[in-house]
Amino acid sequence: MSGSRATIRASGALTEAQAGQAAGPRRVGLLPADRQPVIIAALRTPVCRAHGALKTLHAHELLAPVLRRLLGDALVPPELVEDVVIGNAVGGGGNVARLAALEAELPVSVPGLTVDRQCGSGLDAIVLASRLVASGGGQGGAGGVYLAGGVESISTAPLRARPGPDGEPQFFNRARFAPELHGDPDMGVAAENVAVRYGIPRQLQDDFALRSHRRALDAAAAGAFDGETVALPGVGGPVASDDGPRRSLTPAVLARFPAAFRPGGTVTAGNSCFDADGAAAVVITSLARARQLGARDGLVVLGTDTAGVDPALLGMGAAAAAARLLADSGVASGELGLIEFNEAFASQTLACLEQLGIDPTRANLDGGALALGHAYGASGAVLVTRLLAQARRNPVDGTLALAMISIAGGMGTAALFEYRSFQ
Repeated sequence: MSGSRATIRASGALTEAQAGQAAGPRRVGLLPADRQPVIIAALRTPVCRAHGALKTLHAHELLAPVLRRLLGDALVPPELVEDVVIGNAVGGGGNVARLAALEAELPVSVPGLTVDRQCGSGLDAIVLASRLVASGGGQGGAGGVYLAGGVESISTAPLRARPGPDGEPQFFNRARFAPELHGDPDMGVAAENVAVRYGIPRQLQDDFALRSHRRALDAAAAGAFDGETVALPGVGGPVASDDGPRRSLTPAVLARFPAAFRPGGTVTAGNSCFDADGAAAVVITSLARARQLGARDGLVVLGTDTAGVDPALLGMGAAAAAARLLADSGVASGELGLIEFNEAFASQTLACLEQLGIDPTRANLDGGALALGHAYGASGAVLVTRLLAQARRNPVDGTLALAMISIAGGMGTAALFEYRSFQ
């Protein structure tokens, strides 16, 4: 296993005044207030099935309304934004971060950076922005303000082709993630590999998928997603809610799904996520700047980690990254109050949680990608948006929160946060 890690800490902890008089025990020391990253706002679009309600919107058109609303909600003057850092996996190239920033009518002086770590892109964009805050700088000496997150419009993603021997285009479905030396399985095949290697039976996968849908339905009915969602113009009118959770799903229905990727396998369309369109982003800045802006609370970034694993078992990347991050931070998995894991497949989610010693019922309290869908480059940022919303729903200073996602090619990224009140 290999990778990169960054625990946002220094030899000494912040004083109570520097930390905004935040209460609760500290598991790791923090950086000085003008360099300690904190997320003070997070929003997302509805996550909708690809080629469905949002199919006419290009990536920058999905993202721009989120960026615009974020600045208003966080009371951030647009000219204070240092950079816009956005993850994207299957777009048409170019620089969607810059394009979306201009679409959102940010000043032309605000640059943009697009990053690609496939499914991890949205979370890795937030990780990168947190490290930019930690490095210092920013206007006025109080630390920079960044917009960071991810976006994916699978509906409008370009067709992929390369020149054939005769010069004619040869179309292909996806980029290569690993050389033949390591094998390069499709996602579903890799999910089957995980199910076999870690002994995750079909029934457990189906049960987990059903719980995800039911939790998402219950959360939507209770209005849990309302405050974090930016409505968009879609096919047939405004789109204000996710369209994935299925009320009609039952154990009997799930049992009828055939194996989707390998004869006799256990991974089916019912216990796998579906492709989706969507965007999510956060405002990340320093603790000092957050207090200047009047932020009442936020998620303090305690540390991040990205790890590499066997590409044939790519779904285990999140567990590798999270295990190392928790160990480096001195945090036991039982201390985590909130956990968001991208549910690309039930098999990999269950296997990773088992490796980390986490009861599956503790993760994704409002459902996950099995019900809401997987908008590739946006999904990691959706996890962080969900964590902030959940923390604010039950605000307890010192609550530890973990976001983690497995990534094509055999990687995983994890980020550890602590909810703090700044008042």
